[in-house]
Amino acid sequence: MNIILANPRGFCAGVDRAIEITNRALDVFGSPIYVKHEIVHNKYVVDELKEKGVIFIEDINKVPEYSILIYSAHGVSEKIVQESSDRNLQVFNATCPLVTKVHMEVARLSKKQINTILVGHKGHPEVEGTIGRYNSTENSKIILVEDENDVANLKFNTEDQVAYVTQTTLSIDDTASIINAIKSKYNKIIEPPRGDICYATTNRQNAVKELTDKCDIILVVGSENSSNSNRLKEISTRAGVPSYLIDCANDLDVEWLSNKKNIGLTAGASAPETLVASIISKLKGFGALNVIESEGIEENITFKIPKELISKS
Repeated sequence: MNIILANPRGFCAGVDRAIEITNRALDVFGSPIYVKHEIVHNKYVVDELKEKGVIFIEDINKVPEYSILIYSAHGVSEKIVQESSDRNLQVFNATCPLVTKVHMEVARLSKKQINTILVGHKGHPEVEGTIGRYNSTENSKIILVEDENDVANLKFNTEDQVAYVTQTTLSIDDTASIINAIKSKYNKIIEPPRGDICYATTNRQNAVKELTDKCDIILVVGSENSSNSNRLKEISTRAGVPSYLIDCANDLDVEWLSNKKNIGLTAGASAPETLVASIISKLKGFGALNVIESEGIEENITFKIPKELISKS
């Protein structure tokens, strides 16, 4: 058996930045450090940070006053920002800058009272944070849509200006069909200046599409609650390739590999490379011989961390 690695895979710049902010805050201030929601959606990363003294919370009221609080890479609503201020928390914002871009778009649309459609998945923290950046009133509001049926049920006036934004971790193909439905329904549509789906999501999805032409099984390293990891599995499954989302090497089942020659392996944007390495090791134990790195786009984007953590580290 051959192992063919997708490229790029694993950590993106936003995830790198969020984890670095958390680790630097631990170095500077010591534990406990509080984080609103999981810093990124990966069990290995979250468990490792818990061992270092990070406490992950959903309710800001459970954070003692004057504590250190970090906003996760997924972003938060204006309500959370205000609650943090009310409790005198020292906040470090680890929101991915590409999510922040969407937040700024939504805030501008809210000020102009332009009805806005958010394409995304209900209950995802990024979606909750984005909705929470729009001040819905009787005159204008933001509404979440998950598919084309939701678009059909929208009640916005088709002759008025209507805008749309998207969650950053969606499937490019799925989102395209929903956006087409929005454009078909509304005559005066306002689009984001640049697409909202992030570069890392796009690159990893394209890399998986290439694997589907070469492989007869694809393994996606990522946690169940990771949106971008689930989208990778969906893409390969739709291409007709048996695909599995796994958190770690222990999730591997040797029976999956029966009569398989080429094993495709990728990782979601919140999955560390150490997990990929351990899975490769286990696959070799199951009889895989060659590890082949695919060619792919080189990602050299980095995002700055807060200057307070640079100067004190």
